[in-house]
Amino acid sequence: MSNPGENDCLLGTESTPITITDSPVTDPGSVVKDSKASGALKKSSRYRSRSLSASSTDSYSSASYSSSDEDDVSPREKTQKNYTGFSDFCVKNIEQCVFGRREIEIAEQEMPGIMALRKRAVEDKPLKNAKIVGCTHINAQTAVLIETLVELGAQVRWCACNIFSTQNEVAAALAGAGYPIFAWRGETEEDFWWCIDRCINAENWQSNMILDDGGDATHLMLKKYPAMFKMIKGIVEESVTGVHRLYQLSKAQKLTVPAMNVNDSVTKTKFDNLYSCRESIIDSLKRSTDVMFGGKQVVLCGYGEVGKGCCQALKGLGCVVYITEIDPICALQACMDGYRVVKLNEIIRYVDIVVTATGNKNVVTREHMDKMKNGCVVCNMGHSNTEIDVNSLRTPDLTWEKVRSQVDHIIWPDGKRIILLAEGRLVNLSCSSLPSFVVSITAATQALALIELFNAPHGRYKSDVYLLPKKMDEYVASLHLPTFDAHLTELSDDQAKYMGLNKAGPFKPNYYRY
Repeated sequence: MSNPGENDCLLGTESTPITITDSPVTDPGSVVKDSKASGALKKSSRYRSRSLSASSTDSYSSASYSSSDEDDVSPREKTQKNYTGFSDFCVKNIEQCVFGRREIEIAEQEMPGIMALRKRAVEDKPLKNAKIVGCTHINAQTAVLIETLVELGAQVRWCACNIFSTQNEVAAALAGAGYPIFAWRGETEEDFWWCIDRCINAENWQSNMILDDGGDATHLMLKKYPAMFKMIKGIVEESVTGVHRLYQLSKAQKLTVPAMNVNDSVTKTKFDNLYSCRESIIDSLKRSTDVMFGGKQVVLCGYGEVGKGCCQALKGLGCVVYITEIDPICALQACMDGYRVVKLNEIIRYVDIVVTATGNKNVVTREHMDKMKNGCVVCNMGHSNTEIDVNSLRTPDLTWEKVRSQVDHIIWPDGKRIILLAEGRLVNLSCSSLPSFVVSITAATQALALIELFNAPHGRYKSDVYLLPKKMDEYVASLHLPTFDAHLTELSDDQAKYMGLNKAGPFKPNYYRY
């Protein structure tokens, strides 16, 4: 498929709403008590919104031209077509496609690894006949991955894994190029599952691969379309949450297809989780709150790779950082890095910023928030929105005041207020953007995992969860070294023999911890 150029014209948007015939999709694993009010903030007598200038709203959004609400019409009620008449998509505003294309081009310049992979493999078409359902964050970096997969021969249908992280103009650019994209910023929970369903259940479409971030596409297909699930050749999953769900399925013997755990590959966990979060946590907090970091007391819940990256950045700007941990090894690492390891209850009254990065649920509860000081900032860096018990704040005694996009004041009866970011969802993708270079590493890893699973001979992979082969991790790293003009030292024959290594790698055993 060709990308739209500067002079491509759009057929535009028809104002007449279409009739939605699909039944609303709900999470098959849970019960939604109130689908109209879930996801987006419930409008009630205890909710009030401050008036804002358009520039204020835009300047604190996720670097996205379309993050502010252009209108109140749901994309599901619009009929939209791209410049060729293609209409198998649902985005906020297709007319933003040219602007979105510029963002994708900027991302391409900062993603040398995935672009190099595209160039090297484009003639071989290793994903020919692959039909991929993708459920990830939809931003400029993901768009580069999507278009790489298509260049390598795949057909795709794509939706978002988070209701706040979609860049609307990028989704429009992908739809404008003819890709079935179902995502917009600010979806309700019902919209979220509807979009995933539209990607999975389409006329003349049987997917054979899943690229997931959080496990929701895998979850819905397994529960609602088990016959389709059995036709899948492989699943690639890149988040802690999604990998955890895959291992649960495998343990329960419900995983009937092979899956690749990309999250725990070296080139994901040691780069995306650490370096990306180290840069984006500061960006997120600055854009949304203008907070001064010097001297602030911060508690970071979880000292995994995400937590380590966040702590490095916060400490570097002069914050006093506390850590909460359940794992004695991670806790000891935190102590050796110069942080105090505490229980949340011990310091919750004194801290200025609370950041969660555990992948768990109810890490910050209503009891904790009741004890927080006035003006405390609360946010989440984990994939799932379960870490902060936001539902416990939706009570008649508390008032929600919308300050700006993804920023809410929660006001207690005595006037105390805390600042909640992105309603407890992934703050760096909701309130800022990610550095494209480090996403290139993850994207290349995902692409190689899809190629490996799709082309693997029958029987190589059982119905289980696998790590990416070490050789592929090293290949992904090598794709990115030319950017830094880095020159690898080569082993001599004698050195290779002494170490028991192949001169071409892999250079470390699987048990090696980088």
